[in-house]
Formats: sequence, structure tokens, C-alpha cells
Amino acid sequence: MSRLNFKLEKTAKDSAARAGRFRTLHNEVLTPLFMPVGTIATVRAQKTETLFDSGSQVLLANTYHLIQRPGLDVMEHFGGIHEFMKWPRSVLTDSGGYQIFSLPKLREMKEEGAWFKSPIDGQSIHLSPEASIAAQRSIGSDIMMVLDECIDSTSDKVRASAAMERTHRWARRSLEARGDNPAALFGIVQGACYEDLRRESAEDLSTLGFDGIAVGGLAVGEGREERERIVGATTPYLPTHLPRYLMGVGTPIDLLEAVHRGIDMFDCILPTAFAQQGVAFTSRGKVVLRRGIYRMQKGPIDPACDCPTCAKYDRAYIQHLIRSREVLGWNLIGQHNLYFYHRMMREMREAIFEDRFVQYYLQWRGVLAADDLDNPVKKPKPQRERKEFPRELGDFRIRETATGGSTIEKVSTGEIIYAVDGKVPVDFKQMALATSLARAVAEDREFRIRDAKLGTGAIVMAVLNEIETLVGEMKIRPRVVIESEGAEMDPFKLALLHPYKFKHLQHPAPFSIAKDGIWNSADAQITWRITDAPIPDVDLVLN
Repeated sequence: MSRLNFKLEKTAKDSAARAGRFRTLHNEVLTPLFMPVGTIATVRAQKTETLFDSGSQVLLANTYHLIQRPGLDVMEHFGGIHEFMKWPRSVLTDSGGYQIFSLPKLREMKEEGAWFKSPIDGQSIHLSPEASIAAQRSIGSDIMMVLDECIDSTSDKVRASAAMERTHRWARRSLEARGDNPAALFGIVQGACYEDLRRESAEDLSTLGFDGIAVGGLAVGEGREERERIVGATTPYLPTHLPRYLMGVGTPIDLLEAVHRGIDMFDCILPTAFAQQGVAFTSRGKVVLRRGIYRMQKGPIDPACDCPTCAKYDRAYIQHLIRSREVLGWNLIGQHNLYFYHRMMREMREAIFEDRFVQYYLQWRGVLAADDLDNPVKKPKPQRERKEFPRELGDFRIRETATGGSTIEKVSTGEIIYAVDGKVPVDFKQMALATSLARAVAEDREFRIRDAKLGTGAIVMAVLNEIETLVGEMKIRPRVVIESEGAEMDPFKLALLHPYKFKHLQHPAPFSIAKDGIWNSADAQITWRITDAPIPDVDLVLN
């Protein structure tokens, strides 16, 4: 018998959407359900009181990270994570399987399990199915996850099949290691983007006596349409009498689409991670509060929201906090986003019971996928190409080299600001960027870079391009912040007037820096900005 005693209360009319309930060791849980991510026993910038008031029923924590900090001895000393973080409701712990995927250069994989080198103190961390379950028992979670082998969702079928089969072997070992512990245990379906493998995985795990089944290995390389296809192809083969959990997903539109396809539970860092970038989810689409249009706007982030942030603060004030890099702005938007997610799950549950889920789905799918509908971004009018561009700006001028290249020279001193013919002396091997980025991901923190002298932006652009390449190769999503000390901007602006001569500037970032003093990558994971103050506590300094 399931330790959660899950009860399927209602299935939507003309949809696979479900409403149910189950009971953990700490509280009754209603589904559909969103679980905020508290990787190291804290949800970013949020107090447990805020999480409770927002409607959070279950928090997610990460076994791999808690083993390192604060350590299992601390967990056991406090009698588990609930007393340690003063959280009265449920906790689900991830097994560490995602770290096997996201830290390939910091671990060694074998059938027995994975061995990691801790980026914090260098200690060796062993995660086998048995070790992961033992750690989760020490943490004291209500719901434990089996250790799985997560791979890139775009992997070839041979690789996907091998990882799935190992996941099944590890699932059996995890179930045996759980023994008579009262915590629930979920199996994890793998199979990349192959429908037949997903069916095989779902059917195999359904026979083993788990308390719930998770769909893993998505949101790790595939697009949204592909993810929706795989979820829709997997859920028909999952047991109806157990809760279904889609791991690591996602945006509000992702959740709506997955509930429509029969998923009950979700987790994702986006509500609080996007809050740090000034991004709020609203009933009028995604609002990027860094935009200048909100500088004078009165009124809440979302007029339809009843959260404490919207009840008290104007958009203009929150915009000021975000642009000033005040943690309070991050906190307030994060609070709003969590309320928004939980309210959306409650609304879907109500719509399922009232046989109007399909109407709800059709009403909101366009809104949730949209940017701010009330303040759309205006596309700039096309400008006629300038025929002549100045070759001097302030104390700086462009000089041609004997080989036909270009440099920038400071007139008063003769100093060369840009390396002759664009040869920028950057030793990426010495920087060990790949290892440093992976370490930042493992520690769940930003990777911070100080650019001590902007110049023409050649060095910082070389590093930025290398980071973008590494992220693509490593399949990780580190949060990177680059801050350039911009006391002297003329060389940069002069070079930007001649991007055909200074090819390192042929990238969206320099133009955004020159215009707004800040650039964010499309996925909001990389930020480059200009600052006037020295930057402490950095991982890398560029000179």
C-alpha cells in the first residue's frame, strides 16, 4: 500500500488533467501542486513564513548539496530538515541524479554509483542508490527520490536506452535500501525523447511498488513542443492511483500544458531565479520590471494579485530596487511569483472539479506564454545606415596598422587601447573556466567576473563568447554576472561605431551595454553590466 494514500478525486472533462490529494508525514497535500525549490534548505531570499503564507505545501531540497553544506551530521543533530529550517510542512528531496548530469567534469560514473569531488572542501562524495537513500533518511524528507541517470534529452537512442536500464536497476536498489522507513519513495521514468523507451520505463517502474512516479530527464535540452509531446506520450502508461511528478519544470505555461496532459506535481527554481532578474509572472503575461517604462508607474505588479507585494508596493518602487540591485526587490518579486504559481494551481484544481478545465486552459495558454500585454516592447524603427562615422571621440582615435588592421589609440599619451589586429591576450586554459563554472553550479551560486578596464570590450567579449560556448558544450546553466568598471567609455563607444573593424563587437551585448549599461542573455542566465564602484567577492578578474 502506498505510504501517501493518494486519492484521485476528479479527472477533467475532455482533458487528462487530474485533481487529487495525499498525506505525507507532515500534512495533507492537494494536487495539482507546485513545489518551490529550496536546494540548500532555503528558497532564495524567502522566509519560511512567506512560503507558508503563499500556500506552499511541499518544498524541494537537494541531497547532493545538503551532504556538503551544512552536512548530514547537522541534519541528524537537529532531527532532520524540518526542525533545522523551521518548516512545518512537507519536504521532497532530490536524489542527486541531476548533478550526475550537470557536473560531468567533476564526477566519475560507474554501475555502483557516482563519485564527486566537492568544490567546497575537496572531499570525495559517493552517491550510490543506497548512499543517496541513506542521506535522504538522515535529512528526514517526507518524499525521497531514487537515484537515476539523467542524460541530455537529445541523446541518441543507444545512450538513452542504456541510461534508462541503469535507472531501473538503481530504482530497485533504492527501493530495497528504503526498507521500512515511513517516508514515501518515487521512481523516475527516463528514456530521453523516445516514446517507446518512455513507455517501457513507465511500465517497468509501475510494477515495483513505488509511492509515486516522476517523469525525469526533460527540460535538459529539448524544446517546449518536444517536451509536451513526450509528457503526453508518457502519462497514459503511468498508474492512475499514484501521484505523477514532472521534475524541474517550469514556467507557468509549462505547468498548464503538463497538467492538461495528466501531471500532478512540479518543481522549478524559476519563480525566485527570475525574480532576481526583475521578472514577474502575472495575469497579463511576463513583466520585466527592469524596463524603463515602469520607472514612474503606480500600482501593483499584477492588479489581479492579492499577494503582500501587490497589496503594498508600486511597480516604480520595485523597478528602483531591482535597478539598484537591492535584495529587497528580489525578495518582493519572488514572493509575488510564488503566490502567482500557487494561485494558478488552485485555480486549475477548481476548474477540474467544476468541469471547465478546458475553458481555463484555452483562456490562459496565450496569456501565460506572452510578455507584458499592457506594455509591449516596441520594436525600434529601422534607421538608415550612416555613411560616415567619426574616427575620433574625446581623447581617442582609430589608427590603421601596416597590415591593414585597426587599433584605437589614446591621443594624449599614445597608449594603444586595442591590441594590434585584434589579437587579444586571453589564456583560457589558465582561467579554467569550465571547472570554475561547474563549481558555481554545484554551489548553487552566481559566477562573478570583474572587468577592471573595459577599454574596447575586447577581453570581456572574448570571455563572454567562451562562456557561451562552454555552456552549450557542458549542458549546464550557470548564473554568470560580469561587471565592467566603466569610468572611461569613449574607447568602447568609438569602436562600437566601427563594428566591421572591431569584429569582437558583433554581438548583441555591446550595443545593449552602450545604450542601457546592461545586457541579459535570452535565458536571463548571463548578465553584463557597467558599474562605477569596485566589485568585491569575485571569481575572476579581467585586466
